[in-house]
Amino acid sequence: MNYNGVKSFILEKLRQELSPTLYYHDLNHTLDVLHSVERLADLENVTGEDLVLLQTASLFHDAGMLRTYLCHEQASVEMIEEFLPHFGYNPPQIAKINKMIMTTRLPQSATGSLEQILCDADLDYLGRDDFFMIAHRLKLEWAVKNIKPTTLKEWYLLQISFLTAHRYFTKSAIESREAKKQENLHQIHEILNGQPK
Repeated sequence: MNYNGVKSFILEKLRQELSPTLYYHDLNHTLDVLHSVERLADLENVTGEDLVLLQTASLFHDAGMLRTYLCHEQASVEMIEEFLPHFGYNPPQIAKINKMIMTTRLPQSATGSLEQILCDADLDYLGRDDFFMIAHRLKLEWAVKNIKPTTLKEWYLLQISFLTAHRYFTKSAIESREAKKQENLHQIHEILNGQPK
């Protein structure tokens, strides 16, 4: 597997070809998920080939946005099958990466440890200090695409539903992100109601 080659290839492709109206699903999101995958993999003691497959999955998990917005995970899988053989990835490795990516579809459905790490990394920001900044980038992206809520109140109500239903999978994500996620949820309730919930 030529991981460095495929990393350079897909990051440049994303840099050059992603729509400028993808305010959330941009190159920074991909790099953020890669960083989160590496952090969680280290905490969960994932090394060797599994780590490379995880890193590759993180780089491609939203690459399908280059082709379609809705159902982009399937488009990401198609891109993986098209490009990764040229970088020395074999069919079983590609199948493993594809499975990881498909489990990031909402609601997330991870069962294996690698899938769980990718899913947790994809939504790592829910339990961080930059949650509100990142969430509002997604709101702007949806506004441009005429998706879902239009008012700030509707957006925050949607965030309450999403954060309440969301569960981190890995022990490391639960220990490092769950408390802050609950704090972020508490802040949204305060914004909407003027008092803690």
